[in-house]
This record gives sequence, structure tokens and C-alpha cells, in this order.
Amino acid sequence: MPETPTPFTPTRRTVLKGAAIGAAGIAGLPLLAACTGTSKGGSSSNSTTLGSSASDPIPKAGIAALVKAYEKKSSDTVTVNTVSHNDFQEKINSYLQGSPDDAFTWFAGYRMRYYAAKGLVAPLDDVWDKLGADNFGKGIQAASTGDDGKKYFVPNYNYPWAIFYRKSLWQQKGYQVPTTWDDLKTLCAQMKKDGLIPISFGDKDGWPAMGTFDYLNMRLNGYQFHIDLMAHKESWDSKQVKDVFDTWKSVLQYQDPGALGLTWEDSAQKLAQKKAGMYLLGSFVTQQFTDPKIKADVDFFEFPSLTEANGQDALEAPIDGFMLSTKGGSNQAAKDMLAYFGSPEGQNTYSSKDPNQIETNLKADFSYLDAIGNKAQQTIAKAKYISQFLDRDALPQFASDVMIPALQTFIKNGQFDTANVEKQAKALYAAQ
Repeated sequence: MPETPTPFTPTRRTVLKGAAIGAAGIAGLPLLAACTGTSKGGSSSNSTTLGSSASDPIPKAGIAALVKAYEKKSSDTVTVNTVSHNDFQEKINSYLQGSPDDAFTWFAGYRMRYYAAKGLVAPLDDVWDKLGADNFGKGIQAASTGDDGKKYFVPNYNYPWAIFYRKSLWQQKGYQVPTTWDDLKTLCAQMKKDGLIPISFGDKDGWPAMGTFDYLNMRLNGYQFHIDLMAHKESWDSKQVKDVFDTWKSVLQYQDPGALGLTWEDSAQKLAQKKAGMYLLGSFVTQQFTDPKIKADVDFFEFPSLTEANGQDALEAPIDGFMLSTKGGSNQAAKDMLAYFGSPEGQNTYSSKDPNQIETNLKADFSYLDAIGNKAQQTIAKAKYISQFLDRDALPQFASDVMIPALQTFIKNGQFDTANVEKQAKALYAAQ
């Protein structure tokens, strides 16, 4: 882990340990200590509070800059209550049912829709009227919308999952970017013949394999089936899911055989050292390439298509942003603050302190981005559908307690027990 980690690392690593408790509906957890101060939004028309999980140095600086700029612009007063990323997620359920801040940092996807359906957060349609829906890609808009059609989320930044590679290695070997699954398998076979690990892969921490599942499911069965499966509106013991693992099995031989003993950082180094030909991960992988020459030599392509019907229309690109508690919904200052946070000016302010992120407002200034960042931004903007990653789109407890061991078993021996996973899913989702 870097000494000054970006939000990428904790959102992927700690989310499974923390949010599994938060979204599981357990109401007896203690309130967030840092968010129970006496200064609460709603007490006056020009004051508000923000609960923040941005506890690491870089994102914390981004939030601080956002708040300072908003206070200067509006003359409003904002009290920021920062809690460690993991603790915030662990206690979010009791936090929202207790004495929450007016606004708080959170995630799009299932975890946004879950609390919207429970009535624990306020709709933000009037804020979106100010932001302008057309200033965000269709995928971003959809990911910010609850099951009732109302907006509940103001996006701040996101980052795409794609297949990364070294341009110089591919040029040397004469490799071409695959656009179909068959092309990818053919390329993998050639890479293996050339003495490379075709697909760098590290799943020691459990979550990276979820990205492969998500893409295979969306490419084979479509975005809507994927989202319905994450919400357990479809069965894990279905033919569609079995087809996903049959398809995945065909490339297991090309993924790093030591995957279960490797972290994502370990696998990134294999790509950097040209020991591996490709690597599926979020664009945060580039933080591992500290040598500017190596970073400049890295490019990516979107996950290939498997069916003509679904093509490459869905993108895995987790979105971080802000929401309002029900109490905050009656505080105009809180709404004004989030309108600023989602504006081009607000997002530019945040990115000035955290340039590793991709701003979501299409009118923001993207001049700070490098070549990879620009390509990532354009890829996100054109996406028809955006998924949030399995541990965000599904019940977190299901992701951590069921899918991690099930996926690691599959990686180990090629077996995925769909019937057992479905049995556990029924029990967990029924308890919600």
C-alpha cells in the first residue's frame, strides 16, 4: 500500500470488511462518534454538516479544498466530521438511523439504492436541476438514480476497469488489441507461447476476481441481468451464471497460476517488468508505475465483447460522491453545497488536490489529465451503462462472505458451486 494511498485502495480493500456490516441492516451498532457533535445542519439556513470517510491524506485534502471553496463562494459554514474509511462504512446503517450529518460521502450502485429504498436519504432532483443532467454521461446519470426514478447521488469522480498493457512489448511482439473474446483467447495462446504470463492476476485479497466476473456476466448476459443478479432478482443457480464460469474456465490457464498468493500490487509489477502481457484492473493500477517512462508506455483497451447483442456497452467504473440524509433534505444549505460539489468548479477544486481521479462533470477542466487519464475520461463519458463493481452493486455481506471464497475456490480448481451460492444469497437477501 502506498504511504499516502488514494481512495482507490481503501474503497476496494476495506469496503468488503466494513460495508458488509453497514448494509446488512444491523441497527444496533454505535453511532459514528465523530459525527455526533452539537453543531448540526438544519439549525440555521446558512450552516450544514458533512460526514466524510475521506480519512487518507490525499482525499482528505480534496474534501478540505472543496469545503473551503464553497464556504468562500457562499458565505455558508460547513462542519466536516471525518471518520476512518472502514469505520464509516461499518456504522453507516446506525449512523443514518441516528443523528447523521446533513450530507455524507458515499457510493453509487446498490449501496445508494439500498438506503434510498429504506427512506434514510433524501432525493436530490432539485440539485440535479441545477447541475444539469446533460453535463454527465448517461451511465453516470443512471448510476445516480434510485429504484423510484429519483436522483439520490451527486457524483464526484470515478475510474474505469480495463485491460492494461505495455505498448512497447506489444509493438515488439506484433500483438493487436482484441475486440472479441475469441481474439482475446487467440492472443493469450500466443503470449503463452512467447513465454509470457498472458493475464497478470492477483487475488490474494479476494476482491480483484470480481472484476473479471462482472465483465463476463455483462458481456454474456447484459447489464440489466447483471444488476438484477446483484440485487438477487435473478438466481445464481441459473444457466446464465453457469455460462459465465464455463466461459471464464476457458482462460483460467492464461491467468497467473500464482494468483491466490499475489496482491494486485504484485501483479502490477509483473506487467511493469514485461513478465505479463495484460492486466485487468481499475485505472488506479497506474499508481504502481512510479517510473515515468514505464507509465508513459502503458495503455489500455476495453474488455472484449462476447455477444453482438451486448457488445461493449457496459463499463465497470465505480463512482464515489455525496448523498443527503433525510434531515439534510430539509436544509437548503446542504443542497447548495452538493450542487457546488458536483459543478465543474467544485470538481476542478477537488481534483487539484487529488489528480488521480476522473471528474464526472463533462464540463470540468480535464487539462490536468495525462494520456491514460484522458482516455479513461472519454471511455467513461461514452459508456451506455456503468456498473459499480460486485461489492458495491451487490449486498456487501454477500460479496465478502460468499463470493470471495467461492471465486477463490474457482480460481484454485475451476469449480463454482452455483447452487450453494444461490442458497446463501437467498438467506442473506431475505434478511434485509
